[in-house]
Amino acid sequence: MYSSDSSEYQKFSQPTASAPPASAPPTGIPVSSSPQFHFEPRPRIPPKPQVPWSTGLCGCFSDVPNCCLTFWCPCITFGQIAEIVDKGSSSCGQSGALYTLLACVTGCPCFYSCFYRSKMRQQYLLHESPCGDCLVHCCCEACALCQEYRELKHRGFDMSIGWHGNVEKQNRGVVMAPISEGGMSRY
Repeated sequence: MYSSDSSEYQKFSQPTASAPPASAPPTGIPVSSSPQFHFEPRPRIPPKPQVPWSTGLCGCFSDVPNCCLTFWCPCITFGQIAEIVDKGSSSCGQSGALYTLLACVTGCPCFYSCFYRSKMRQQYLLHESPCGDCLVHCCCEACALCQEYRELKHRGFDMSIGWHGNVEKQNRGVVMAPISEGGMSRY
């Protein structure tokens, strides 16, 4: 039944040249030097062009009520901007309170508000002008906040009702199917 020829036994028990040595622990890395997969480079998608701001940095007097509010109480304007830019994940009150706290503790809330300018520019593909975001906020905080407020207003947001109010206002025109509270029923 079994052959006693030891040459057959040695033929199957000898390690082959392609197998890794028995002393090497398995690493999960392929042994062959040729790549197993061929990846084709993706076509390069050109970046979307950036657009200019709808109003200039020094156009504060085109919205005098907001200009006065921002000059005397910038935390309110910042809170309204932050709520819209964060898409409702933070409220106007929370953001305004944090802005006020930073203003009282550090005296420079511009280091916080400049990040929202950057975030807003990325969302709406706006130019970084007239200079860097932090420099704009450090040199003229009130003008920067007024410009951001006007930009969001120009894009159709009603700043007084916040993010959730704007979403509700936008969805009023959408008709939804009626919801049956009793589940399925036969008539």
